[in-house]
Amino acid sequence: MAAALIVLGVLLVLIIVVAVYGVAIYNRLVRLKNRYENAFAQIDVQLNRRYDLIPNLVETARAYLKHERETLEAVIAARNTALSASKKAAADPGSPEAMKGLNQAEGQLTGVMSRLLAVAENYPDLKANQTMARLMEELTSTENKVAFARQAYNDSVMTYNTGRQTFPDNLLAGPFGFKEAVYFEIEDTAKREAPKVSFA
Repeated sequence: MAAALIVLGVLLVLIIVVAVYGVAIYNRLVRLKNRYENAFAQIDVQLNRRYDLIPNLVETARAYLKHERETLEAVIAARNTALSASKKAAADPGSPEAMKGLNQAEGQLTGVMSRLLAVAENYPDLKANQTMARLMEELTSTENKVAFARQAYNDSVMTYNTGRQTFPDNLLAGPFGFKEAVYFEIEDTAKREAPKVSFA
């Protein structure tokens, strides 16, 4: 009888140890997920700041670029698409579909912004405009902040994905719904650089 109680006691201790370890793993995965979601929130703040700057930039340029209406409309359309994609990604950071949509929308926005900047280079009065120069400076600063925030997000995603793929965490990750998070990457290397602005 005493031997049976010892075996039962040992089994009970093992069950408690396994349960405590399982709770610790679960809590670690929650912390890692919250960390990458917070990192995406920082990207979202900078993207929204940029989205707010673009209409001001277009309005300032509109007076000088009367013959470039198509370019200005393309910028606003791309900005609105990127804003919508950003909201979807903010609702579910790390989702493959949301991040792919944001990636594509950001690539299109970068392309039309580059076209706008190229057109603006041909208008000396626009280049000399103080408001335009200030907006471009703010935009460049924001682009740099987006790049830093994207790097922090991708680092957090890597830590989370590594955590959920390693043993024994991977035993709990799937059953408890910890899905793989997706990086925020820009596919075209030309799009990885902040727009070059020169109003000198």
